[in-house]
Amino acid sequence: MEAVELETRANETNAVSKGEAAIKPEFLTTKEKFHHFIDSELQKDHRDNSSDNEQLHEVPEPEPKKPKHDPQDEKTTAPAESKRLRGQNKSRPHTKPTTYEERRLCLSVLQNKDCSFGEKCYFLHDVAEYMRSKPADIGERCYLYDTFGKCGYGLSCRFAKAHTTPHYQTLEKAELVKANEGRTAVKNSLSKELQNSLRKRKVVFRKSEEYLKTLSKNKDQTCGKDVCATKEPDDAGGKRPASEESQSGPDERPLVKTVGPVTDADVIKLRPCEKKKVDFRDKLYLAPLTTCGNLPFRRVCKRFGADITCGEMAVCTNLLQGQQSEWALLKRHESEDLFGVQVEGCFPDTMTKCAELINQNAEVDFVDINSGCPIDLIYKKGGGCGLMTRTRKLEQIIRGMNHVLDVPLTVKIRTGVQEKSNLAHKLIPEMKSWGVSLITLHGRSREQRYTKLADWDYIGSCAELARPVPLFGNGDILSYEDAVKAKQTGVSGIMIARGALIKPWIFTEIKESRHWDISSGERLDVLKDFTNFGLEHWGSDTRGVEKTRSFLLEWLSFMCRYIPVGLLERVPQRINERPPYYLGRNHLETLMASQNVGDWVQISEMLLGPVPNNFKFLPKHKANAYKWVCSTHDLQVSN
Repeated sequence: MEAVELETRANETNAVSKGEAAIKPEFLTTKEKFHHFIDSELQKDHRDNSSDNEQLHEVPEPEPKKPKHDPQDEKTTAPAESKRLRGQNKSRPHTKPTTYEERRLCLSVLQNKDCSFGEKCYFLHDVAEYMRSKPADIGERCYLYDTFGKCGYGLSCRFAKAHTTPHYQTLEKAELVKANEGRTAVKNSLSKELQNSLRKRKVVFRKSEEYLKTLSKNKDQTCGKDVCATKEPDDAGGKRPASEESQSGPDERPLVKTVGPVTDADVIKLRPCEKKKVDFRDKLYLAPLTTCGNLPFRRVCKRFGADITCGEMAVCTNLLQGQQSEWALLKRHESEDLFGVQVEGCFPDTMTKCAELINQNAEVDFVDINSGCPIDLIYKKGGGCGLMTRTRKLEQIIRGMNHVLDVPLTVKIRTGVQEKSNLAHKLIPEMKSWGVSLITLHGRSREQRYTKLADWDYIGSCAELARPVPLFGNGDILSYEDAVKAKQTGVSGIMIARGALIKPWIFTEIKESRHWDISSGERLDVLKDFTNFGLEHWGSDTRGVEKTRSFLLEWLSFMCRYIPVGLLERVPQRINERPPYYLGRNHLETLMASQNVGDWVQISEMLLGPVPNNFKFLPKHKANAYKWVCSTHDLQVSN
């Protein structure tokens, strides 16, 4: 008995030294046995289904990143050879959803209208011909039809059997349609009128221009002081010097001659005490996650208990140009009761105008400034983490956005840019005076990325500096025990990012203070909810199905790192521990543990049907909490 205990402890120590999670020995296996088990089960399923048209499509891997060259070598190299790839998976295959359907049905047919293009129309108008070429339906029931009483995609829906007669007529459920009449499930959509106004630059930013004029006056006054430093007037009459008047911020309202008791400025400009108040304290905050933090994913997290949600990072210049894809990041579902949007920019004029635009045309509870994005594309132009080293610009941005917003302004930052040079503790006292309502601190620097654990001791010291402004901590939260330790540092709340991607039920675990040994069937139901929400958000036609599939696969590239609680020898799983190869308690649990892209596709086929013949996928993100490269074993997609 003692020998067994000693051996177990030795295995645990060995696993910890390798950075692996401690899994019960009876579930451990080797890489070869793991893949053999998955492949044998897959072949068995194919035999049971009698699939005769089995084809394999190899997914090309990205080109290897080229090493840096000496400048002298670059001069002698041909232009075609001098191009270097940056980052990871930049050359991954990208197939537009439009290519998955060769001939599409004209929208005029779905809407029972006359086509304005007539014979020149590229799309099909013959319903019978379209139905013959249309891919097979995925299932017998349509989520949109069952939920809303009608499906707006009609015959093009991939579940059209549920609401189509033999004569190609679309059915409706009158009671459900009437019950949903007037309901707006998704808000903050970009109207065509606003988009045209933005493109033609006809939108007036009155409050922004008012603030920007004060900046230019301050700049001119500063220049004047440098030239005429000895000519500062003596305030003998008790009046305020002109220099002080010009330096007053936009919130300090100058005296205005009035005819009546109220001026226009009094009506339009809200005083700080009149702005909307949001109680952020002791709440669970789902971080704004690029690509994976889409609206369907946020709906899943809301079901599990997330209190605060935030849209994906939106670039302010793209919003000001009226780009539809960027405005889609601001969309808000009706279930998101405390919702904000995150914007990125590096100049006071564009950020202030963007804030005023959102304030007038979107329904949000707060606006967040991204001052923590580490990627080169954002950082090198002065945005994201770059704002932490440009304090004057950051101050101008915060004051300007506060001037035009009727809702709280929040900021997300990192510990700093360089690993051993923290800046957050210097910035936080300043941001308090600039009018920030919430500060979120990620406990790592830009240079560290995910190579080291978050510094929660430093986050705790910053939380003390931030009072009375609430400060949320972010980094390495994967269990309720991690959340309890984080709250002990004195933070007002916690933000969860990768932990929610690995297991979205973490919000339930934290609120109920337990480790949830969730079954593989329950996890598949979570994925099914996501696909249903995706079909509602992106559409139930071929384009919508494939877009939903692509986002599902991106999420599975994180979710596969989850290790079931019942398999762990030591609870909880740590975010920096990589899962070794193990066989789950059933085939589905084993399949969900696979790091193979082809196995993720197999899971997607359970929910969204077979992939198209020209389907290709490689995950966008390879960033892990540990240095580990996803296995390329049999990187194939089954059709």
